[in-house]
Amino acid sequence: MSAPIDHPSLAAEFVSDQERAHWHDQALWFIRAKRDRMAGMLPEWELLRDTASRIKLDTASYLANYLEEFERNALLLGAQVHWAKNSVEHNEIVLAILQRTGARNVVKSKSMLTEECHLNPFLERHGIEVIDTDLGERIVQLRQEPPSHIVLPAIHIRKEEVGELFHAQLGTAEGATDPAYLTEAARGHLRAKFLGADAAITGVNFAVAATGGIVVCTNEGNADLGVSLPRIHIACMGIEKIIPKASDLSVFVRLLARSATGQPITTYTSHFHGPAPDGELHIVIVDNGRSSILANEHFRRSLNCIRCGACMNTCPIYRRSGGHSYRNTVPGPIGSILAPARDASRNYSLPFASSLCGSCTDVCPVKIDLHHQLLAWRREINARGILPWKKRLPMLAAAVVLRRPWLMNAARRAARLAIGILPRSITHNRWNAWGRQRELPTIPAKSFRDLYIQKQGDRNDGASPNANATT
Repeated sequence: MSAPIDHPSLAAEFVSDQERAHWHDQALWFIRAKRDRMAGMLPEWELLRDTASRIKLDTASYLANYLEEFERNALLLGAQVHWAKNSVEHNEIVLAILQRTGARNVVKSKSMLTEECHLNPFLERHGIEVIDTDLGERIVQLRQEPPSHIVLPAIHIRKEEVGELFHAQLGTAEGATDPAYLTEAARGHLRAKFLGADAAITGVNFAVAATGGIVVCTNEGNADLGVSLPRIHIACMGIEKIIPKASDLSVFVRLLARSATGQPITTYTSHFHGPAPDGELHIVIVDNGRSSILANEHFRRSLNCIRCGACMNTCPIYRRSGGHSYRNTVPGPIGSILAPARDASRNYSLPFASSLCGSCTDVCPVKIDLHHQLLAWRREINARGILPWKKRLPMLAAAVVLRRPWLMNAARRAARLAIGILPRSITHNRWNAWGRQRELPTIPAKSFRDLYIQKQGDRNDGASPNANATT
């Protein structure tokens, strides 16, 4: 069993570089602002969200039926469908296809499922070269690190660092930082990989049960180019990617890009119905713990996720702590729900990496109640006895106070007095981690409770003697 993730410590490492942390925060908020502008341009935005949520809930209720319908229709189109219970089976299926066809060089477009299953290192151990062709994915692959965001995998990396990387790996000019120049260098590097590929692997954004077709959404065209040249196309998808009808795509396609990057639509929305002439299309459908989530009434709505990343772009914790602090393929609010569902002991700290402000729920295009599910996971982790004593004891103390109004009122008055007269070093010192990134607010002359009591008293004093009389 792997060691538990300590998100606060990992976040502290990221925040220690204050310039990077601030830049990361602002870059993601810029994407969030673009999302808001795009959403505001559609009067039917909330209708689309409601419709998408209902479609996903219907799909989850009859998931087995839709999956079987998809398989039947995909087979009729000439595709080959494979079923994988977990990541081990998924990787073995993909390897078997590549070995049978003699493929040694693979180009892969963005697929969070293959990241989840750790497909790249598995295939590399068997002598197969795997090249990520999404630019951000290729950058982090060359750096030998995982993506930090599901849509913007290299968002944590500055252009100067990309320049240094490309100089070392691709032979670009030393000190070059111009994005256009670096992108052109990456294009030339990847073009050779496309031309030499024996097989292509893609993810799946949507799989349509009624048609047996799959849809892949990209902004760079790398998925289209990748599958156009080699004979073998392997598409890897989680069971939750199913939607019932082709007409449902019009709802999700309008929501996805606006929520992810603030675009009206992805640059390439590619539909695949069966293999290319003389080619093979293999669709690998993977569970890997999703059925367990589906069986849990508290968390099954998390499977509605369409992997847009909007919850990450708005989350104050994610923006200030970076994706790598979550140590999971899917970070941020949605990742903090999915990860404990797979291994609560390892991921116990992630549901607490939230302010519960609800901003993630507000922006979710399929209306997942994210902050409610994070709170539910906190209760679940405590009930399982996983929560460390350092978190349990303060919560128990708070419960004692909050259940007794007289004690809470006394604690409130004592805190106001203490903050006013005690030195700052009481709360801000090297032993108190809380104070390293926080400042106490200025205490107003009167508390809300005092003002409320005063207002009520003023209102009663000014009331008419007959105010309560009946006619």
